[in-house]
Amino acid sequence: MGKLSTHVLDTAHGKPGAGVRVELYAVEGSQRTLIKEDSTNSDGRCNSPLLEGDNLRAGRYELVFAAGDYFASQGVALPSPRFIDRVTIAFGVADPGQNYHVPLVVTPWSYSTYRGS
Repeated sequence: MGKLSTHVLDTAHGKPGAGVRVELYAVEGSQRTLIKEDSTNSDGRCNSPLLEGDNLRAGRYELVFAAGDYFASQGVALPSPRFIDRVTIAFGVADPGQNYHVPLVVTPWSYSTYRGS
């Protein structure tokens, strides 16, 4: 059975992104349905998978990270409006039997992701 997990890496400070609010949405057409909210732990990970087993289904999803709030909490001087604020990663799950790890590598000025396992 597969699972969906995430991880936040703060590359501006060279550390895990602890305390980042994460929202997971299922996407069907133009409709987004919030299915889970969580926050990252001291290692920048959620304490449990966002979805696993029968709850992980083939389809489209979005992860939304409150990166701007995180950097503000770290004392970073940010412009108003923030350049990077809420980061949305839209992705698809083709085979729910596999593991999907969708990390966020982020600074106040840039971000990237990749598919891990």
